[in-house]
Amino acid sequence: MASGNRLESPSPTALATYRCPYCRHLPPRVLRGVDGSLLCGHCGDPLERVPVVRPWPALAGVLVAAGVVVSLLPHRPPTAAPPSEARSTLAPALAAAVGPAGLIGQSENGLLEQLAEADRAWIPRAEPLPDGRTRYVYKRRAGDPELTILEIRALMASPPTFARERLAIGELLSDLRRVGVRIALTQPRKPGAAGEWDPGQRTIRIQPRVVRKGSLEFAKVLNHEAIHVAQSCSARGRLRATPRPLGLSEQLPGTLAAVLEEPIYRQASAQEQRLEREAYANQDRLGLGAALVRQHCPDASR
Repeated sequence: MASGNRLESPSPTALATYRCPYCRHLPPRVLRGVDGSLLCGHCGDPLERVPVVRPWPALAGVLVAAGVVVSLLPHRPPTAAPPSEARSTLAPALAAAVGPAGLIGQSENGLLEQLAEADRAWIPRAEPLPDGRTRYVYKRRAGDPELTILEIRALMASPPTFARERLAIGELLSDLRRVGVRIALTQPRKPGAAGEWDPGQRTIRIQPRVVRKGSLEFAKVLNHEAIHVAQSCSARGRLRATPRPLGLSEQLPGTLAAVLEEPIYRQASAQEQRLEREAYANQDRLGLGAALVRQHCPDASR
């Protein structure tokens, strides 16, 4: 949505003659587009004109028919609101419609601390056995080869910090918040999904169990959903638009070659599968999601 759009205090005439087909249940908000057109201040879609029955002329006709003389009041244009009240940005309208952007119910620092705690579970540990031998215990991700004793000991001596992943998560959270996206650590509505992007609610939902898997897994899921956010913005420059492919590589890595054959995607349309293929093919490129969001999504804070 163009940054030159302005929210205006709606006049009675505008409220009587225009409406948004999608936001009828919300308080009316009129957004003046850069081309002078009237848009919905909640979702940004064009307002549609509706037939108007003017109350005074209609009432006058009824009363005259009943033998009552009516003096119609002269029409006076509504007083223009002061510039400070008449103009605003789109961000408050979006916040009023769905809720404030950013993490819901949790601070960013709190999330990063939980991820750091989960990351410690990926450090191998040595357990002494009753017979004097030592058993090494470590977690292995799908597709990773088994480690040798030397590799395990090296990993214990110099454990991974996952600082790069947490830095990418913090950057992406900031960019998503800036464009008006909400991030909820809750059960996605789509059964079996680790995460999902809901354009209608401008909300990313991520399974809480993903946090317990640590920074690397969380960064990939958040990056995946951010690519879907950019797919929405690229369609019509709006978060709530139907996503479309960005033209990125759709070559899936070997570990994800069969992901679209899982039950969750089996009934998806060809377009939906292509959108997922593009996101899966690029989710490991940490930093890409943030770059795509900055490129395609308008800044809701302006």
